[in-house]
Amino acid sequence: MGTYNEEAAIGTVIDDVAAVTDGQAEVVCVDGSDDRTPEIARERGATVIEQEPQGYGVAVREAILTPDRPVVVTTDCDDTYPMEQLPEFLDLINDGYDVVSGDRLYHGAEAMPAFNRLGNRAFAAVASVLTGTRVHDTTTGMRAYRREVVESIEWTENTGLSAELLIRPLMRGYDVREHPIEYRERAGETKLDPLKGGAEIARSIVKVSLEERLRELSHRPTR
Repeated sequence: MGTYNEEAAIGTVIDDVAAVTDGQAEVVCVDGSDDRTPEIARERGATVIEQEPQGYGVAVREAILTPDRPVVVTTDCDDTYPMEQLPEFLDLINDGYDVVSGDRLYHGAEAMPAFNRLGNRAFAAVASVLTGTRVHDTTTGMRAYRREVVESIEWTENTGLSAELLIRPLMRGYDVREHPIEYRERAGETKLDPLKGGAEIARSIVKVSLEERLRELSHRPTR
């Protein structure tokens, strides 16, 4: 998790992770908060890496690469994601999938603001056209990855990292599964400006998709 001023929810999220994994998960929070978020996380046994706020992608990238585990799971720390479904993600990884991505929009995501919901459907439509594969939710924060996937790809985006973490594996032939999840109303205030952040995510989707398409063309054998 990348954490920034999430004292209202961080304790609940970590407790829920511990409950569904019998305390076997290693929780890593890369934190730039000025509230009690890091203190609460440490009290619950999480590894906290303090970092000057540099954006979503910088924090999440550090959190993903820190634990030495065969499976890495990302989630947001605002209690919007159903940790009770985490075992389903791990079962799918054990069944052979390389990436399991939570699809918030499958059940409607009524807890999500209508503007955000519309934006996420638009992101998915654009990504589907550019990747040539039907994509339902490009910006979900809840995913599970085989470690070799996150280590084999050079991630470049910041605000748009969540989309990049789906598009690059998908276009490189990894076995990606979108899995329906319930989405809850967040605890605490959102930190993302929907217009500025949305524009950056859209830019990332186009940029990453085109980069991967050019990479694919450059690796085709010449006659």
